[in-house]
Amino acid sequence: MLASAGVVGLVAALAAQSTLGNMFAGLHLAFGNSLRIDDVVVVEGEWGRIEEITLSYVVVRIWDQRRLILPSSYFTTTPFQNWTRSSAEVIGTVELDVDWTVPIDELREVGRQVVEGSELWDGRAYALQITDAVGGLVRVRVLISAADSSALWDLRCLVREKLVTWLQREHPSALPRQRTEVRGTLNGVVAQPVPVPRG
Repeated sequence: MLASAGVVGLVAALAAQSTLGNMFAGLHLAFGNSLRIDDVVVVEGEWGRIEEITLSYVVVRIWDQRRLILPSSYFTTTPFQNWTRSSAEVIGTVELDVDWTVPIDELREVGRQVVEGSELWDGRAYALQITDAVGGLVRVRVLISAADSSALWDLRCLVREKLVTWLQREHPSALPRQRTEVRGTLNGVVAQPVPVPRG
């Protein structure tokens, strides 16, 4: 009986330690400045807003309306991204893979017209750069800013859609393509196409 009482006591002590640890973490979050209601965070690979903070758990409302419920101790022991800790302003990127024939200066100007014509853009940052040019494609990255993460999401989607539509309409040859070279034999029989690397 003494042995079983000792095991029960050990289990109770471990449970109390976990509960107390979580409670202290909740107090730290409640009176600290690392996390507040409506902060935009990225946790467990999910993007969402802090909906509720209690002494034992934190509720994160995911962008698709699901709720992610995490113990308070998670936020004191695990690194997480807080996009709105000091301010709601954020910067994001849009990336496109295009053909080497893409007219960069024209694309840059179209991107500028899109962001300047949108109320979602806060006017702080815009740039269009080539960040990679190896193999068969060129990587275009558009840097944009917005007043908050919700506006940034919509602005990124808008810029992506407008640039893709412009490329389809004005420069379809700049869309991603796979080039091949057809080699023939001496007797005129055509062999299999062989991919031709570009770069």
